[in-house]
Amino acid sequence: MRAPVSVDCPCGQRDERGRAQVFAACCGRYLGGEALAPDAERLMRSRYSAYTLGHVPYLLSSWHPSTRPAELSLDAGVKWLGLEVRDHRALDTDRAEVEFVARSRLAGRGQRLHECSRFVREAGQWLYVDGDLL
Repeated sequence: MRAPVSVDCPCGQRDERGRAQVFAACCGRYLGGEALAPDAERLMRSRYSAYTLGHVPYLLSSWHPSTRPAELSLDAGVKWLGLEVRDHRALDTDRAEVEFVARSRLAGRGQRLHECSRFVREAGQWLYVDGDLL
């Protein structure tokens, strides 16, 4: 799993001028193991990018052990179309919530995943715990 450095990041993050961030400077550094996501929103964005790229090892490693599935298989027919982060709430220094909408298409049908996800930070690493569908 390695996207070219000049490709726009799947998470849709923009810089201060409104330009799309390139994958290598955005989520690529987290998926590649060069850095840890600094907050819950960046972890959620990087997990979205991992879904779009089929990077199962990253998804599993960024999932809290208490809720992580033993294995994860992704539907190869899903085409991810975009991510909108609606809210990022720090509940305290080690717990946060991120509300987002992820759009996709499967077998020609559009889908929306609207979720409020919960994250915890343990030993300096943010981890996805679970979420409520909205």
